Amino acid sequence: LLLGSNMPAAVIMEENFDKLLEQCEAQELEAPGGIATPQVYAQLLVLYLLHNDIVKTIALFEVLSTCCIQANPEIPAIWTVGQRIWQRDFPGIYTAIAAYQWTDTILPVMEALRESTRQRAYSLVAQAYTSITAEDFAAFVGYSVEEAVKGVVSQGWQADPTTRMVMPKKPDPPPVSLVPNEQQLARLTDYVAFLEN
Repeated sequence: LLLGSNMPAAVIMEENFDKLLEQCEAQELEAPGGIATPQVYAQLLVLYLLHNDIVKTIALFEVLSTCCIQANPEIPAIWTVGQRIWQRDFPGIYTAIAAYQWTDTILPVMEALRESTRQRAYSLVAQAYTSITAEDFAAFVGYSVEEAVKGVVSQGWQADPTTRMVMPKKPDPPPVSLVPNEQQLARLTDYVAFLEN
């Protein structure tokens, strides 16, 4: 697969994951008897998580047979990550991802999932907090305190070493656009659930 050299790496990876998702869904549909291999189901599960599609993740896991789950030990490990995402347990997401030795087909997707979770955490902290302890912030983004503080300072946030508090830089307001109601509701749900944790 030849990729344009002018495209940012994140865009290239996202396009690759979109194509991989299409391929896995096609393999499932074309499989004899409509039952794909456990490896295809593992990829489908993690790709649904990466796309933040919890409904498809849950539906797929519920229809997988016990023998399919037992045939690929990554499937229960992926499900554990999914449960942490569903519970919005940011520290638990990073722990569950780090706790398993992923295969070469799942590892790049898990790394992308960890990074997208981290970016979502940064965004939610910036929206929800005027200040947060460095320890709590580090747990939300899955870094050590030192790494987390160094990262936010480079992005224009403030960190007070005396009080060990991080003061997020408020994000610029998004441009006015018409966003479908489902997306608005999903964003509001994420925001409220984040504040409750």
